[in-house]
Amino acid sequence: MPVLEIENLEKIYHVSSVMEVAALRGVSLSFDVGEFAAIMGPSGSGKSTLLNVLGCLDQPSGGRYTLNGEEVASLSAERLADVRNSRIGFVFQSFNLLSRTSALENIELPLMYNREGLSMREIRKRATVALERVGLADRADHHPSQLSGGQQQRIAIARALVNQPDVLLADEPTGNLDTRTSLEIMEVFQELNEQGILLIMVTHEPEIGAFTKRVIDMRDGRVERDRQVEKQMLAGEALKKLPLPEEEKS
Repeated sequence: MPVLEIENLEKIYHVSSVMEVAALRGVSLSFDVGEFAAIMGPSGSGKSTLLNVLGCLDQPSGGRYTLNGEEVASLSAERLADVRNSRIGFVFQSFNLLSRTSALENIELPLMYNREGLSMREIRKRATVALERVGLADRADHHPSQLSGGQQQRIAIARALVNQPDVLLADEPTGNLDTRTSLEIMEVFQELNEQGILLIMVTHEPEIGAFTKRVIDMRDGRVERDRQVEKQMLAGEALKKLPLPEEEKS
């Protein structure tokens, strides 16, 4: 059974009483455990709309969406909120970290809404493990202003992972980052994917898509092409080819 499956998905926005815009036009896709997919396409192709629907942040106008065999359309508002919090992790272009809160406390936030009734000790333990997974255990007490852009994005990734979701969704996660930092983030994603996490990422950069295992090209609300990457590039190898930063040279 696929983790995510959509059939003939449609999304229509009513701009006015006489005007409609079809953002998704009969999209059918499925995603399995351990996949790493990039959704690509020009502006207005529907890629971000599709990601929002997959993340249960938006509802489709038509079609069918199942998450681990469960019909999303049949879920109550309360159950849908639980799904968004515990089964889907989100990473965005903007890091969305609380500026006056430490890295560890930012990661703990989703657990505060967890209905398992976790103790503060367990919350702190899970957040620490998530922080270690992205290689920033030594930055637990740092505030966002004390972290680089790449480190802030790693904190955002750890926050998305802390509830142990079935799928990690990323919307232009390297859009605000330089080349080296982008590769570092892709290396984190590749390592997480090798651990079995399903990763679906929206990007407009073909060179970033080359670090995934599957590329889905969209245009005008439809899937234009869906292909496996012939030879996945390894971010760690690409990093070795970049010149060292000035501070490391000295």
